[in-house]
Amino acid sequence: MSDVLAAFVLGLGLIMAIGPQNAFVIRQGLRREHALLAALACALSDTLLMTLGVLGVGRLLAARPELVTLGTLVGAAFLLWYGAQAFRSARRPQQPELSGQAAAGPRAIILGALGFSFLNPHALLDTLVLIGGASASASRPELFLAGVISASWVWFFGLALAARGLAGYMRSARTWQAVDILVGLMMWATALHLLLELAREARP
Repeated sequence: MSDVLAAFVLGLGLIMAIGPQNAFVIRQGLRREHALLAALACALSDTLLMTLGVLGVGRLLAARPELVTLGTLVGAAFLLWYGAQAFRSARRPQQPELSGQAAAGPRAIILGALGFSFLNPHALLDTLVLIGGASASASRPELFLAGVISASWVWFFGLALAARGLAGYMRSARTWQAVDILVGLMMWATALHLLLELAREARP
């Protein structure tokens, strides 16, 4: 049981930092647009990535720097695109439930969650490399894996439910404008950080 608890704490520590995945789930929760579906897609993605990390896939990827570079570029492009969409929404601020604005469909929510999970190098680093490496010292890797997976599910569904609970207080269009601007800034800042890290590693 100690492996489960230690892994649960580790999983929460890695996932609680506000990043693209969390921002996406929060935004969908505040908008009450398939928030639980977004949480489910993120949790399932993390489950797959963490399982692969414990099985050693992270070590294999670390030995192929060209794949890491390609993944970083694709991930940065995705974050820049999503950030641009958030800024575009901020230009026409509307409260979703009151404005009659078309909500994102389930397919768009699932694709967005998959993008933030599989095209975000930071998420891949946490799940494949850090969790995979930490599992090597666990006496029972299967219990360690159960702990980190549980942390992901508890966090994402808790985040979605909490955001949905706050949605009732979000009545101002200006508030939604601020949410979209913050989401856009976070996506662009993460993309810039990824590109700067890539450029720094490329220097001779």
